Amino acid sequence: MKQSTRFTTRVALIVALGGFLMGFDASVISGVVGFIEIGFQLSKIELGWSVSSLALTATFAMMVAGPLSDRIGRRPVLKIAAVLFALSAIASAIAPNFLLLVIARMVGGLGVGAALIIAPMYIAEIAPAEIRGRMVSFNQLNIVIGISAAFFSNYLVLTLGQSDLAWAESLRLGDWNWRWMLGIETLPAILYFLALFSVPESPRWLALRGREDEALEVLEKVSGPEQAAADLKAVHESIEAEAEVGGVSLRALFHPSMKLVLTIGVSVGILQQITGINSVFFYSPMIFEQSGIGTNAAFMQAVLVGLVNLVFTVVAMALIDKLGRRPLLGFGLTGIAVCMLTLAYGFGAASYTLDQDAIDGLPAEIDRVQIAEVTDTTYESDIDFREAVSAAVGEGVYKEFESAFVSSAIDVNPILILFAILGFVASFAISIGPIMWVLFSELFPNNVRGMAISFVGLINSAVAFLVTFLFPWELENLGNANTFLIYGVIAVIGLVFVMRILPETKGRSLEELEVILVRH
Repeated sequence: MKQSTRFTTRVALIVALGGFLMGFDASVISGVVGFIEIGFQLSKIELGWSVSSLALTATFAMMVAGPLSDRIGRRPVLKIAAVLFALSAIASAIAPNFLLLVIARMVGGLGVGAALIIAPMYIAEIAPAEIRGRMVSFNQLNIVIGISAAFFSNYLVLTLGQSDLAWAESLRLGDWNWRWMLGIETLPAILYFLALFSVPESPRWLALRGREDEALEVLEKVSGPEQAAADLKAVHESIEAEAEVGGVSLRALFHPSMKLVLTIGVSVGILQQITGINSVFFYSPMIFEQSGIGTNAAFMQAVLVGLVNLVFTVVAMALIDKLGRRPLLGFGLTGIAVCMLTLAYGFGAASYTLDQDAIDGLPAEIDRVQIAEVTDTTYESDIDFREAVSAAVGEGVYKEFESAFVSSAIDVNPILILFAILGFVASFAISIGPIMWVLFSELFPNNVRGMAISFVGLINSAVAFLVTFLFPWELENLGNANTFLIYGVIAVIGLVFVMRILPETKGRSLEELEVILVRH
């Protein structure tokens, strides 16, 4: 590997740690929801808000991070994001009540939005054209690694908290498990902040600010002295061309010629989230507990979700330019629909019965006289079972011991549930997960690409917020089977619609795609 390539790779890997923190911060809440629901006595709507509030401030940060980085630089914005991640982790870990926990999570959302926009922007601006795609993909890969690390970290904290290790007891990992889950993010956030001091400013931003010598110095490290002057000239030509074009109004997106391309972009942006991926990522232990396997096993299976997501994201990166966008998208959406409908079938076929043996195995804190009211009664849905048991022992007691009640009473095929969820994650990771961003970069004409991506990205974030916010409420009021049935039906509709209107973009230049998609 050439010295210039080593330099670029090192810088890209450091900056891509922002993607790791983003994935970690967004997913670490999955291990926390069960504990804060009981500890703070939350309703399902409040529980959904504790998870989804991050998405609101992330969306706001996505809108302001770009203009802010144009004013103060890419690197300072990434440093600010690192500080926000650290502050959010510490404040979340020590939050004494629900309100302050939500505020702390929203602070982290600002870091998430800034990292999502600026990290890939910086890498694209510093990397030579021949390795730009691979360098930028580090950020997406790190997001997935961060998600996996959050699942594993949650499981590790939970199991260590239940161990007899003296150091774990001294840190009170058992009593403060969810607080440690949230607080541990402080370490990679501080590491990221310190590592950014070894990263230069973006040469494009330096050139934009007239700092020619500094921009040339960075470009010489990236591509060597011979190529640096030519690269700097290309940067100036790009800046001048953008200045000549000037600003683009939002009205240009809704011109009749943009109807097809905007329909595709909005459809893909909505479909990526509305099929329930964030419900699985952010509530996976809760979902697995509903299959009756218990809390520890639920956290372990959540680790599998992260690993499957990581493996199939790498597979998608390897196949996307070989097989094309449409085949992967069709295969993935079909898998998403099949797996969600399988989940609906699996939970729909479950029954719940607390016989005497099951009651004998319940925690001693549960009143045996009260629970006797529902002994040997079979319930055909999770809603009927929850309502009956809650009426017998009280809603607070049911929430505290929900995992024990469900695992003792349910008659379901947990292997079917596990494979359906893992299949869903694999199908998402190999298709619409990474392909959405690739399509966004290819579909829209050059003159409106930046605004168009921001617009459809905003819609994508809004749908992500709604899905995450409503999921606990859906489980409580619609039941497991109906919730996943809705996702499955939406996936089928989305598959048919998107595959009818989406052309293959592999191997076509941006100019060719503009002729096909934009009706001049």
